[in-house]
Amino acid sequence: MSQRILIVEDEEAIALGLQLNLERDGFVTELAVDGEVALSMIETWNPDLVLLDVMLPKLSGFDVCDRVRKSGNRVPILFVTAKDMVGDRVKGLELGGDDYITKPFSMDELRLRIRAMLRRQQWYESTPEQGDVVEFGGNKVDLSAYRATTRDGVVTMTQKETMVLKLLIENEGRVIDRGTILNRVWGEEMYPSARTVDNIILNLRRRFEVDPKNPKHIFTHYGAGYSFQR
Repeated sequence: MSQRILIVEDEEAIALGLQLNLERDGFVTELAVDGEVALSMIETWNPDLVLLDVMLPKLSGFDVCDRVRKSGNRVPILFVTAKDMVGDRVKGLELGGDDYITKPFSMDELRLRIRAMLRRQQWYESTPEQGDVVEFGGNKVDLSAYRATTRDGVVTMTQKETMVLKLLIENEGRVIDRGTILNRVWGEEMYPSARTVDNIILNLRRRFEVDPKNPKHIFTHYGAGYSFQR
């Protein structure tokens, strides 16, 4: 079955150009010309990926992304915009966007980013051998719901925290280096700094370790990477 992409763009020439090229690549597409229409179509059409312009009538792309994530929908979102300021890129990713590309861009670059995002989403949605719910150290983690029950109660995890934890759980007992984590969770096309991985590991320890400074489950191997043990 062809994958579906929702193109959210209010400039008609750009929207139609994207639609033509993506449909030539075998995708099924629909267009939304403002933020309110985009929200409705994300809910009713259930796309596999959203190309989301930031500057939109009625609701900005940032507002759309924020509402989609707060609703629990984890559809991959690729911001497509003329804005190229670092602050805008950071804001989009902090709101739950998965990638960010600035106009003008080449279709070849856009294709690479789209296919990489869809591959990551397919990996994430695949059920690990132990199932969606994983238990360790008195914690119960629902990987599909981005939610965990810990000693502090029920907590909601960020998308990236959950993806990093899933990768470590799938490779229990093995050391996973930062490069592998960055490539699998973020992709080669949008590497953050290695420090981003370190910060996520710290957050996971705060959530799941009784004593984060002396972990029993999520270990650092200095100069090598990280590992997980039940």
